[in-house]
Amino acid sequence: MSHETLEVRPCKKPGYVLSQSGRELKIPADWALLPPGDAAMSRRIKKDGPSWTVKEMYKKRLTSRGIWAPAARLAALRTELEKERQDPAYEKKLEAGRKRRAKAEEAYVEDFVGSVKNFLNFHYCFDEIAEKLSGLIAAHATPVGSGTVARTKRIPIEKRAEAATIAWLRHQTTAYDNMHIARIKGERREVRQMLARESRKRLEKYRNGGEVDHASCPVWKAVYG
Repeated sequence: MSHETLEVRPCKKPGYVLSQSGRELKIPADWALLPPGDAAMSRRIKKDGPSWTVKEMYKKRLTSRGIWAPAARLAALRTELEKERQDPAYEKKLEAGRKRRAKAEEAYVEDFVGSVKNFLNFHYCFDEIAEKLSGLIAAHATPVGSGTVARTKRIPIEKRAEAATIAWLRHQTTAYDNMHIARIKGERREVRQMLARESRKRLEKYRNGGEVDHASCPVWKAVYG
């Protein structure tokens, strides 16, 4: 088993982890834990050979708790990486990578804003609020590490934009955050679906170009205060 690359979960029993099926796995005596936080080391140890990546749900997000791997391999890779980091060329490579990621992120946010605006599909007379609303939704949903639907790649960006818009409206224009929802299976999902229908109805007013009562419209108040 120690010759396999696995994703495991923490175990209360010292010296063990849990497989995805819940089976206890004894950590090899010659292995050590690489704490989370060093992305370069994590990438290298995963590519270098068998390892066990420890993950668990924390605040509704899958969080890394480190990587178990042979101690000798960890030590060798750490020495190799430290030597590379002392080379001025390494910092230049890192800076180039940061700029590349920042540029890609900027492009993604721009694409996401456009997708939100397309989903809103407001009448041209509401272009200003569409612009502001799209920006607010993107600012909330797109930051790296936010854990929102905007960061997933499992669904098309159009679906991400739709889901992020409905989620933002649920929190900003309804009483959802203060609701007491019974701890019954499916109850929270039903409440969300009901509020989603309300949000979509409110958007229709802006899509058809009709009059909107600014004083009573939750969407308008959420955008302009």
